[in-house]
Amino acid sequence: MQYLSKVVVTLLLAVSLLTGCSQVGLAYRNLDMIIPWSLNDYLKVKGEQKDWLDERLKQHLQWHCSTQLPGYLSWLDGLEQMVRDDKVTAAGLTARTREAEQAIARIAQQVTPSAVELLGRLDDRQVQDMQAAFERDQAKRQKQYLNQSLDKQIAERAERMEKRLSPWLGSLNPAQKARVQQWSASLGEQNQAWLANRASWQNRFLTAVQQRQQSDFATRITALLQDRQTFWTQDYREAYERTEQAAINLVVDVYAQSSPDQRQRLLRRIDDMRNDFNDLDCLKAARS
Repeated sequence: MQYLSKVVVTLLLAVSLLTGCSQVGLAYRNLDMIIPWSLNDYLKVKGEQKDWLDERLKQHLQWHCSTQLPGYLSWLDGLEQMVRDDKVTAAGLTARTREAEQAIARIAQQVTPSAVELLGRLDDRQVQDMQAAFERDQAKRQKQYLNQSLDKQIAERAERMEKRLSPWLGSLNPAQKARVQQWSASLGEQNQAWLANRASWQNRFLTAVQQRQQSDFATRITALLQDRQTFWTQDYREAYERTEQAAINLVVDVYAQSSPDQRQRLLRRIDDMRNDFNDLDCLKAARS
């Protein structure tokens, strides 16, 4: 998924990642506790700010559960039908991807006013802490993803992808592992474009927050949170479509190479996620 700053949109990131969590219900029920800890990665919320944020998070979670989760269930139904019909195609996965992007965009629109208000309340020390946190983040990722040979970048990228696929399919077979290696090698130095784009967005975000007293502050933050593609670097923009298509093609091929047991595991995983969502008290209340 594209990078979203955790500064004030951790809610957006956490909710969008729920569809990849093995214990969706548990994660969702504890988001109000998880999010403040995640915020501390970049921003130290304190005193009245924290009380205000806690209340806003409750409101956003209630909105999300009552209005957005039913759509996630439909999304899972569509995914399941593709598997049952043995029609996991590039066109179908592209459609599911666009639906997920639209869901993320709706959340971004919902939480942006709260983000703008919170950021406008920051004091200078908090902004300085944010700047330091961004710098640490960039240095850490530079070391983790770039300060190594290209062969090692490719090997670690393949390893990360195998870890993402294994909860859905179990251990990959030799043909699937070879396809993952091929996919990783095809991306070459993609890490460079991704990290440069990430740093560029963070720097723009920080500049806007440093100038939070200006009259166009809300407009600038809104654009950064809701229109991220506008701020992509040229290299990342050129690589994005190719990278997305490569990932979709990878999933199609890995599925085509899957065994009957792997496909049954995939169906069980989808069903477990659906049950987790249906078990949420807030969703039950919305339906009553």
